[in-house]
Amino acid sequence: MRILIVEDDAMLGDGLCVGLRLSGFTPELVTTCADAGEALTQGGFAAVVLDIMLPDGTGLDLLARMRGKEDMTPVLLLTALDQVRDRVAGLDRGADDYLGKPFDLDEVTARLRSIVRRAEGRAQADLAWNGLTVDPAKMTGQHEGQEVQFSPREFVILRALLERPGAILSKSTLEDRLYGWQEGVESNAVEVHIHKLRAKLGANFIQTIRGAGYKLSKDTP
Repeated sequence: MRILIVEDDAMLGDGLCVGLRLSGFTPELVTTCADAGEALTQGGFAAVVLDIMLPDGTGLDLLARMRGKEDMTPVLLLTALDQVRDRVAGLDRGADDYLGKPFDLDEVTARLRSIVRRAEGRAQADLAWNGLTVDPAKMTGQHEGQEVQFSPREFVILRALLERPGAILSKSTLEDRLYGWQEGVESNAVEVHIHKLRAKLGANFIQTIRGAGYKLSKDTP
């Protein structure tokens, strides 16, 4: 899932991008309120990691503008301002969660999964379809009694399909999940990862819909 990171500390922002990518997210980093506003107009983000102190304003003002436009994208505030009044101010502006610096990357990813799950109306963390149960925290699955390991990018593709099991997802949609708008797209990346997923889950687990894209099969032999 695509995550917008709004953080002006270059080392911290790069570290977040690396950590989230390894956890199966597709992070996109901007450093100002203006750039964040532009990115948000394009849409498609599952959540936002938002610093409060930014060069051209505050994350709280950006958050207030988001909610004023009825943009309900889940927001995790990430800041050094960790006093009670700061937490209260962030939550009152519409933040979904709050984490002070310094932080643990595992906790960041867990909190992101939690706020996205709440936004989707899911109580359970696991995703399931046709005999496959996937643990998003570990990027592993149980299929036909066997544990299956997924690479971060395989997991990105699989999660996109599991989130909308009855839908046909186009190649471009899956490319958007694999890559941020700041990254170049490899022409055959989707096909490569679909091939690897079929090798692990069965040749018929994911259907190719000619001229349209991919979807999960209702039944596998």
